[in-house]
Amino acid sequence: MTKDLGTRMVDALQECFGAEVRQAGDHYQISYGALKLLDVSIGKTGKTMIVYTESHTDARDEVILDTNRRFRRYLDIATGYSTKERVKKAKTVEKGD
Repeated sequence: MTKDLGTRMVDALQECFGAEVRQAGDHYQISYGALKLLDVSIGKTGKTMIVYTESHTDARDEVILDTNRRFRRYLDIATGYSTKERVKKAKTVEKGD
């Protein structure tokens, strides 16, 4: 599953943002629009995606909206789950902790 998730993560970055993907160890990174940094990697279990972002605080509203739309689409494609499904899974994980 790790390879599929890793491939989806990188392919979706290129598809959704059209930005050059940089590899830093086992992390993949881009800069786009309101995102100074979008860093994604695979968790230790190989079944989770770890996402870290840094924002440009001076981005214009239209840039923020475009970036947010692309980011949501990225998460849908990379994880294979809709926003609603991801929220449900996150609540399940929280209850298990």
